[in-house]
Amino acid sequence: DTAGLDAGYWYTNLRETVELESAVRALSAAGFGTFLEMSPHPVLTMPLQATAEDAVVVGSLRRDEGGPERFLASLGEAFVRGVAVDWAAVFAGLGASVVDLPTYAFQRQRYWLERPAAQAAATGGDPVDAEFWDAVEREDLAALTAALEVDADEERSSLRTVLPALSSWRRGRRERSVLDSWRYHVTWNRVPDPASAALTGTWLLAVPAGHLVGPPAGHPGTELVDAVRDGLETHGATVVTVEVAEADRAAVAARLAEATAGVTPAGVLSLLGLPDAPHPAHAGVPMGLALTLALVQALGDTGVDAPLWLATRGGVSVGGTDALDSPAQAAVWGLGRVAALEHPQRWGGMVDLPDTVDGRVTTRLCGALAGRLDDEDQLALRPSGVFVRRLVRAAEHRGSGPAWHPEGTVLLTGGTGGVGAQIARRLAQAGAEHLVLTSRRGPEAPGADKLKAELTELGAKVTVAACDVADRAALEALVRKVAAEGPPIRSVLHIAGAGVLVPLADTDLDEFADTAEAKVAGAANLDAVFDRDTLDSFVLFSSISAVWGSGEHGAYAAANAYLDGLAEHRRARGLTATSVVWGIWSPEEGGMAANLAEEQLRGRGIPFMSPRLAIDAFWQVMERDETVVVVADVDWERFVPVFTSARPSPLIGQVPDVARILAADADTRADAAGESSSLRDRLAEMAPADRRAAVLSLVRSQIANVLGYSGPEAVDATRAFRELGFDSLSAVDLRNRLGTATGLRFPVTVVFDYPSAEELAGHIGAELFPDDTAATGLDPEEADVRRALTSIPLLRLRESGLLDELLRLAGSHDPATAPADEEPAESIDDLDVDDLVRMAYDKNDL
Repeated sequence: DTAGLDAGYWYTNLRETVELESAVRALSAAGFGTFLEMSPHPVLTMPLQATAEDAVVVGSLRRDEGGPERFLASLGEAFVRGVAVDWAAVFAGLGASVVDLPTYAFQRQRYWLERPAAQAAATGGDPVDAEFWDAVEREDLAALTAALEVDADEERSSLRTVLPALSSWRRGRRERSVLDSWRYHVTWNRVPDPASAALTGTWLLAVPAGHLVGPPAGHPGTELVDAVRDGLETHGATVVTVEVAEADRAAVAARLAEATAGVTPAGVLSLLGLPDAPHPAHAGVPMGLALTLALVQALGDTGVDAPLWLATRGGVSVGGTDALDSPAQAAVWGLGRVAALEHPQRWGGMVDLPDTVDGRVTTRLCGALAGRLDDEDQLALRPSGVFVRRLVRAAEHRGSGPAWHPEGTVLLTGGTGGVGAQIARRLAQAGAEHLVLTSRRGPEAPGADKLKAELTELGAKVTVAACDVADRAALEALVRKVAAEGPPIRSVLHIAGAGVLVPLADTDLDEFADTAEAKVAGAANLDAVFDRDTLDSFVLFSSISAVWGSGEHGAYAAANAYLDGLAEHRRARGLTATSVVWGIWSPEEGGMAANLAEEQLRGRGIPFMSPRLAIDAFWQVMERDETVVVVADVDWERFVPVFTSARPSPLIGQVPDVARILAADADTRADAAGESSSLRDRLAEMAPADRRAAVLSLVRSQIANVLGYSGPEAVDATRAFRELGFDSLSAVDLRNRLGTATGLRFPVTVVFDYPSAEELAGHIGAELFPDDTAATGLDPEEADVRRALTSIPLLRLRESGLLDELLRLAGSHDPATAPADEEPAESIDDLDVDDLVRMAYDKNDL
């Protein structure tokens, strides 16, 4: 409607502020997600995109490109970003026709993947319904009137009136459905007691030195150690106690070597996680966590492959009146979940003990250690029975609680970082009176001045302060200053914390502490400073690595598990607390590293989350006043095969999607058992040379399936898997496929141990038909040695220190010839997903 665009309108427009940003934000908040600039050259697309980050923003024409080609290109740009275009109307009368997509030169392969027709129907349900609601969301009046067969002008007018509200309702309902799909809780299920508790062999009992848990007699710590030792011996174990006095890897390894001299342990039970006090040199690391880290490392150093069980007391709550007493021991559980993923071959599990450990408890404990609870590896023993940990979907959000409004002063640690800045913007928009944003650099942090100006323009008073919350004195001084100036602090959001990702075997305590410091020490200091009921909210930003573990996230997972435990501990003390366990936020600044990381993580089943929707989910959590809630986008179809590739995970089995996937996988394995037997029979009838060719063909076929090649002939048998395009996800996929096809069990590292199709086929052939080695002309003894070497995973050779020597003898590598201070140049092709995540998350780590 241009009736109002007269001279007076344009005069006013020139004299007064153009409220473009506020108008765009209002439209975005109302659910509009597409902005088209109709102009001879785009001048507003960049500010529009900066204001509505998740919206589709497209121009029409460009300077010196004012013809139909440019307009059609803009339509195409909008179309590929999800905007519906009526192509029939665009090309009406031009004689246009549909043609096939072009192919790669000389290869007759399409540039784009073709979507199967069956998939299109399956993903959208009823296609008629999908088209109807798509038209509603686009507010396409013409399509709706045609679908509803509405002809009368009065009916069209009524539909035009209601359509915007209907479209907004539909978009909101769809977004609420997405948010509901992101929400999970951790719960505990009671299971029957183990049928047997008999132990055999020698068990190592790792205990903290007496001075770390209390006086020699009469202290609960020493009583617990004695009760556990007596219980193990009562149920048949020969117990060798290993007392650990310091968190020193080498010292612990020496103690283990002494304890295992001439003995092969049947298992290891650690009570090292019991000490809650901070490490004397690292305030952010509980002593029990440091001791446990040293034990995990030392077991690998000494080659002890017996299953490791970590025991805590008060590290978890099974619900009801059962309180979580020790956030420090909750951190040990976070470390244990990573150890289970990095060292599955020597993992047992974790068990939390009750205050009183009597005969019933030790019987249940020994039953768990003996493997009488199947694959359960996260247990809590209570006087009432045995409880196992489960991840479940949270109830749908009904919006029945009171709306959450930030009042007074809101303190945000890490407030100038990527996630902190986005939360601060929404708080300012919601009417927060005063925002205090802290970081170690404060006003000197990149973008701090711009962020402060933006938040001030939104109506908030803003203070940007340089404060390391891990420094108790600095934090207290800041809180006193803010309290003196007013208004009082009513909400605390602990967002600060990032870290270096490194395997447990490769880290040291200093590096480990660097990651844990801001999260753990900062949270502990905030808890101590705000140990009162004057707060409306006390929010901790945690990570999914704490809930189910993640390789190379040992310190990060432990630190975030501490936050989850602290939230429960505060609630048990009658104080407000919420820990939001986040998935992966889409980085605010994007970029190539972010895009590559997103692709890799999506392949692992953890897609990036839209920051706008994530903040909506955060608001829901605050309105529901939850204690610990997981908010993560998980593609279970992709996540489950990777996560369970090395060992089963009962933790996730109660999620309906996971239960369906695991059931289907069990059926597939049953069918595949017969197929693998048939394959072995077919190969047995062939000559050795033909067998080798057939196995190589099988390997190349499976590689083609995994990587999407046209067929096995497209796979170069001698080319390295990494050059073919394999990453950790596709390597696990290939391992699983070959295991199904052959009936063999392969380690998760098999693709890296035999890094080409030819080498991998040779290994599989040797496993299936060992006698074929004789046909190669090798001396029998040499054949035995070579076969033994091929059976050892590469990781074991590296951990034992033999890899460099073997490579040197083979003439492939001599570490002594490389300059000690020379660092190889790092190409983006050499980066794995964790490197990419680190690049993408310089300011966005949770």
